[in-house]
Amino acid sequence: MKRLHSPWRSRYIATFKNERPRKGESLFTRIARQKTDAKNLVIVRKQHCFVMMNLYPYNSGHLMVVPYQQTSELSALPAETMTEIMMTVSEMTEVLTEVLKPHGFNFGANLGRVAGAGIDDHVHFHIVPRWNGDTNFMPTLGDVKVVSDDMHATYKKIVAVLTRRKKKRTA
Repeated sequence: MKRLHSPWRSRYIATFKNERPRKGESLFTRIARQKTDAKNLVIVRKQHCFVMMNLYPYNSGHLMVVPYQQTSELSALPAETMTEIMMTVSEMTEVLTEVLKPHGFNFGANLGRVAGAGIDDHVHFHIVPRWNGDTNFMPTLGDVKVVSDDMHATYKKIVAVLTRRKKKRTA
C-alpha cells in the first residue's frame, strides 16, 4: 500500500512517544491555567470544563471538551462535571451546526493510549463535525486527512456565535 506523508501528524506523534508514564501537569491543565484563550484556541470556559479546538483536527471544527480536573479515569469525574460536559457538548453541536452546517457529528473519548488517546493522562471528549461525502480518497487510500478550513477563521466564527448567544440570554 502506498502512503502519502503527513509531516504535521508525524511531529505530533513524535512529541508523545517517549512520555510514558507522564507525571505532573497535563497539557490541558497547563492550557487551563494559562488563560491565553485565543493563543490556545480555547472557545469557552465553563465552571467544570472548557472547550478548545483540536490543533490536529480530523475535520474542520473538531472541538474538544476538557474537564478542569486532570484524571485518566472517566469514573473519577464527579456527576456535576459529567453533566456539564454533556450540556456543553449539546451547546457546541448547536453552535457548530450554525457555523459550519455539518450533516452530523462524531462524539466520544479515547480512553487510554492504546485506544488512541494522544493525551492519555487527562480525559477529554471530541466533537467532530461530519458531512456527507467527507471521506474521500485521501484518508481511504493515502492515510491523509485534508482539513479545508482555516482553524483561526473557524475559531473566530464559533466565538462570535457564542458571544451573540450570551448577549441574547442576558438581554
